[in-house]
Amino acid sequence: MYSIRTVATSLTNLRTAAKLRQSVSALPDVSKTACSRPCSATILVRHNECSRPRCFTSTAQLKIKEIFPPPPDSPSIKVTPPAWHHPVYTEEQMNAIHVAHRETKNWADRVALAAVRVLRWGMDTATGYTHDKGSIKPKGDSNPAALSQNKGWFAMSERKWLVRALFLESVAGVPGMVAASVRHLHSLRRLKRDHGWIETLLEEAYNERMHLLTFMKMAEPGRFMKFMILGAQGVFYNGFFLSYLISPRICHRFVGFLEEEAVLTYTRMIADIDAGKLPKWEKLEAPEIAIRYWNMPEGHRSMRDLLLYIRADEAKHREVNHTLGNLEQNTDPNPFVSEYEDPSKPHPTKSIENIKPVGWERKEVM
Repeated sequence: MYSIRTVATSLTNLRTAAKLRQSVSALPDVSKTACSRPCSATILVRHNECSRPRCFTSTAQLKIKEIFPPPPDSPSIKVTPPAWHHPVYTEEQMNAIHVAHRETKNWADRVALAAVRVLRWGMDTATGYTHDKGSIKPKGDSNPAALSQNKGWFAMSERKWLVRALFLESVAGVPGMVAASVRHLHSLRRLKRDHGWIETLLEEAYNERMHLLTFMKMAEPGRFMKFMILGAQGVFYNGFFLSYLISPRICHRFVGFLEEEAVLTYTRMIADIDAGKLPKWEKLEAPEIAIRYWNMPEGHRSMRDLLLYIRADEAKHREVNHTLGNLEQNTDPNPFVSEYEDPSKPHPTKSIENIKPVGWERKEVM
């Protein structure tokens, strides 16, 4: 009996080995596509594009993997829709977004702006970001987004832009979640309503996370970048949490100034594409996750279109946080989800049709 089992096991192993050799021999030779140097971001392409020339990538094809695989033990679940559906943006609305800055009016504004400048310096250093400081001009200028003259190592390439976007979005998703959790506990502790602030802050955090997931479909961070994100998130989360307990108004002003920098960054990315400085992005299509989330129409699903959507989102966060920073933190309702007595008059909304770059003053909405 023992010898019969041994022979059966050997035959099974031989058949498995033969099938494995056949499978390996059928794979394409991708040795020539391997990355020649260490990369901090591994560029991915969708599986249904394997028959066509590969998109911007520095990874051997055998190493390309699905970053967000479906849950292994949920065969009865077809799809999990998002809790917040993104508002529809028109092309005219997105093209109207421009760089803007709210002037400081008191010591709290100056503290918030100084903190943003320190954070911006650290982020620029970590991601190798360089630009011509005079490249972006206010709206109405005939050349609103002139380009950097940096060359060689200091030029912003597709890879460096992706590294910066990944790092930026991993940090940008923190404030909304922290503020919402603090206000949620505050409401429970005081046994009072929050008047709609929590929902908007959670939606902002969700939107920023969708930006991150979209970029991760294009670039998988390396170990060093993941370590940097871990450290930045740990410091920023706890720092923002303590700051929000002390002064929510300063924190919202801080996020408003931070979103000003995000709009500036994405404006420069779009300008580089228009100038032909990012040739690998000129024909690159947006990932499927982005097409579904923003409901991107046919013919408007390029990388440039994707950046227009993301820039519009950042401009909306800029408006929301500057507005919240103008309100009474414990008593005023959230003007972005409120119904107004005269809806024909311009007022804050969840979309960008009445967007104010520097926020709404309290007397305009209350």
